[in-house]
Amino acid sequence: MGVGRMSYQVLARKWRPRNFSTLVGQEHVVRALSHALAEQRLHHAYLFTGTRGVGKTTIARILAKSLNCETGITATPCGQCSACQEIDSGRFVDLLEVDAATNTRVDEMRQLLENAVYAPTRGRFKVYVIDEVHMLSNSAFNAMLKTLEEPPEHVKFILATTDPQKIPVTVLSRCLQFNLKQMPAVAITGHLAHILQAEGVSFDMPALSLIARSAAGSMRDALSLLDQAIAHGAGKVEEQQVRGMLGTVDQDFLLAILEALQAGEAAALLQVATDMGVRSLSFSAALQELGILLTRLQVIQCVPTAVDDEEPEKERLLVLARAFTPEFVQLAYQIVNVGRSELASAPDEYSGFVMTLLRLHTFRPSSVADVLGSVAPRRSAPATVVKSPPERLDSVVQAAPVSPPSSDRRVESVMVPAANPPAGGEGDWHQIVGALSLSGLARELAQNCELRKLEDGLCLLRLSPKQGHLQMKPNPERLQQALADYLGSPVQLRIELADNEVDTPAATAGRQRQEQQERAASAIARDGFVRDAIDTLGASIVESSIKPIA
Repeated sequence: MGVGRMSYQVLARKWRPRNFSTLVGQEHVVRALSHALAEQRLHHAYLFTGTRGVGKTTIARILAKSLNCETGITATPCGQCSACQEIDSGRFVDLLEVDAATNTRVDEMRQLLENAVYAPTRGRFKVYVIDEVHMLSNSAFNAMLKTLEEPPEHVKFILATTDPQKIPVTVLSRCLQFNLKQMPAVAITGHLAHILQAEGVSFDMPALSLIARSAAGSMRDALSLLDQAIAHGAGKVEEQQVRGMLGTVDQDFLLAILEALQAGEAAALLQVATDMGVRSLSFSAALQELGILLTRLQVIQCVPTAVDDEEPEKERLLVLARAFTPEFVQLAYQIVNVGRSELASAPDEYSGFVMTLLRLHTFRPSSVADVLGSVAPRRSAPATVVKSPPERLDSVVQAAPVSPPSSDRRVESVMVPAANPPAGGEGDWHQIVGALSLSGLARELAQNCELRKLEDGLCLLRLSPKQGHLQMKPNPERLQQALADYLGSPVQLRIELADNEVDTPAATAGRQRQEQQERAASAIARDGFVRDAIDTLGASIVESSIKPIA
C-alpha cells in the first residue's frame, strides 16, 4: 500500500496569525492589549465582539500565549516554548476553548467552572475561551456570573461574540470589551497578495479585489474564497476565472447599462440583460454592483479629483458623470436598490432585472421632460397661444447673469468668434447649435429654438409653447453660457414663447430622419428579392423594422 501525499492545509489555518505583529486590520485592539501586557495591567475578563472572520478567536489564542509564554507575560510571545507551541496546536491543558453554541445548558457550564478553583497544571494562568457566548442560556450566564464576580487570581476569561446585545448587562459590566472592525477591502487585498507571493501562486490584483469585496470584511472568508479560486483556476488566480467563480458582473456590463441609459436605447439595455442571462450571472449581484457604480459616479460629480488616475475605466466614468445630473444619479441609485429588494417577489430574477432597467429608462431625464411637455399646455390658462409683444419678452424667460462655467460640469470646447446673423437666420442658428458644447436638456432647448436676433450682446430665441418645459432651470443658464463661450463674449439670453416661423434644428433633423426612413422603405420595397418573397410566399414588410443606414 503506497504512502499518500501529506494532506493540504487550508490557507485560513496555515496563515492564521500567531502573534500580534502579523494580525491584520485590528491595530486599535492590538495597541490596547500590548500596552496592558507590557505594563502588567491585566483584567480578569475580556470580551471581543465583531462579525465573523475578523479575528476574535485568533486574538484570544494570541492573548493566551502572551499570558502563558515561558519567557514571561509579554505582548510578543516567543512562539518557540512548549506553552506557545501547545497553544498553537490546540493541546495546551490550561487553555479551555468552549463553543457556547453547543454547550448552552447550565449543567455543562457549572461542570466547566468547577475546575476553575484549581491551579493551572502547566501554565501561569488557566484561560477560558468561550466562543459565541451570547448563545448561553440565562441559567448558564448566572452560573458563570458568580465566577466572574470573584475570579481566582489564576483564571482569565476571554469571551467572543457576534451579537453582544444578547449578553446580560451584568456580564458585560464585568468584562473589558473590544469591538473588532470589519477588515477594509484594501487590507484584505494586500494580505492576500502577500500570501500568494509567499505561496508562489500567480495572480491578478483585480481578482484579489473581487475576492476582498465578496468577503464583506471577513479575512477568514477571504482566505476560504482564495483557496477556492486557486483550485478553480488550476493554480492561478485570474480576474475572469474569479468572476466566473463568484458570479460577479464584469464592469463592462454595468458601464454598458449606463451608456445605453444615457443614449436612451432601450434595446441596448435589453441586450445587456440577455447577454448576462446567457452567462448565468447573478442579477441580484449586478444590481448591487450597479448601485456601487452609481455611488462612484455621484462621488466623482461632487469631488472630481476623487477618481484614481490608475482607474482603468476613468474616462468612461468621467463622461458618464458629466452626462447625468446629480439628481438623476440619486434617483437611479434608489431605483436600483428598490429593484434589488423586489427580485424575490418578481416572477423570476430576469424579469425583475429587466423591469428595473426599463424603470431606469422610463425615468431618465429626457423622458421626464417629455412627460412635463405633454402636460404643460393643459396647465396654461388660455387655450390659444398668445404671442408676447417685443417689449415684454424679458418677462417670459430671462436667463441669469453670465457666471463663470463650472470646471467639473462643462465639456471644454474651442471658442470660435461668430458673425452676428440677421434676424431669423435659420442656417446660421443650425450651425451655431452644432458647435455649442451642450448636452442633455440644455441641448434639446437649443435645438428646438428659432433664432430671432443675435447682436449687441443679446440673443433672442423663439420656442414653441409645446416645448415650454425645456426652459426649466438650469437649461437656459447652460445655453447662455455655451453661447458666451462660442461667441467669446458675454451674452444675454431671452426666450419668447410663440409658434416657430422657420424650421428649428430639431425639426430639420426630424424631417431628414423621416426622409431617410422613407428612402430606406422605398429601397426595400423595390428590392427584387423582397418583391419575389412577397409575390411567391405571401410575405409582408414590417416597416417598423426598417432602419436607414447612416
